[in-house]
Amino acid sequence: DITMFDKVVSMITSQLPVKAEQVTQDSRLVEDLGADSANIMILIMDLESEFDIVVEDDALSTIKTVGDVVDYLEAHVQK
Repeated sequence: DITMFDKVVSMITSQLPVKAEQVTQDSRLVEDLGADSANIMILIMDLESEFDIVVEDDALSTIKTVGDVVDYLEAHVQK
């Protein structure tokens, strides 16, 4: 069974030059994984299409780590 974390890791590793084993809940998207603002926007768009949600702009400022992404999705994606 694929967890939300596994899905997020898969989306991150398809976009950024990092290996899945480098990505943890505590990995910071920018500082640890090397994402820039364009990467973040693409990731958000991918998440929106994958999970059929809309990520509010004010939520972007609170999403710093992989764990933040997972928490956000778990709170907003319909099960």
